[in-house]
Amino acid sequence: MDFSKISLEGKVALVTGGSRGIGYASALAFAAAGADVVVASRKQADLDKVAEEIRAKGRKSLAVAAHTAKMEDSRMLVEKTMAEFGRIDILFNNSGTNPYFGPLMDAEEWAWDTTMNVNLKGQFFLSQVVARIMKQKGGGSIINTSSVGGLKASELGIYNTTKAAFIMLTKCMAKEWGQYGIRVNAICPGVIRTRLSEQLWKDPEAGRAAANNCALLRLGEPDEVAGVVLFLASDLASYITGEHIVIDGGQMVGAPAFPERTV
Repeated sequence: MDFSKISLEGKVALVTGGSRGIGYASALAFAAAGADVVVASRKQADLDKVAEEIRAKGRKSLAVAAHTAKMEDSRMLVEKTMAEFGRIDILFNNSGTNPYFGPLMDAEEWAWDTTMNVNLKGQFFLSQVVARIMKQKGGGSIINTSSVGGLKASELGIYNTTKAAFIMLTKCMAKEWGQYGIRVNAICPGVIRTRLSEQLWKDPEAGRAAANNCALLRLGEPDEVAGVVLFLASDLASYITGEHIVIDGGQMVGAPAFPERTV
């Protein structure tokens, strides 16, 4: 996709979960629009490759291995970003996990704690640290990755609970921080072809079933989500805050009415 028509010149974006999938696609989109980009995830080698791609687009980039569910890692990430660039204009909270797929009655404490820490606790405290900087700098944009799972119950009970909570946290942050020029919005992807969701589409039969449940009769690609993330980060969305945007190809509305074909 051509993201160069939206300008983020002079902006610095921080992307967690930036080594693959939606985070990777969004980091490259930010760079294509003129932003310098900090990418973070747990594996340095994967991040270094992304940073090189960003630099190849003529932008500055910093790759920082960090586990944002750990407070000390989040502080280190922000400190390194500020030391390198002196500002953070955009925060894309995209790190996430789903370690447990099974009945709620069988879920163990580790599954609850791990999912809550990565998908909610870490996102909140990183946002808190970044928001303090944005307040001093006159504002910014925070985009949170939730999910259609946060809007509709499914077999991913613990994961869905974190994503529903993230939508409410988005609204609460937007309500409190809007006075400082900080906009906070969430995206709610459906089934996108990423590694995190591959159990829902990697098997051909499962992939066809998922696609046939969408009005568009296909699954989404990371670039299609990145376009919405870029929009929310840009001045085109300057009067949008506290919202969640569903990006699901019509998964929430369901299969086509009066279908003439399937995939």
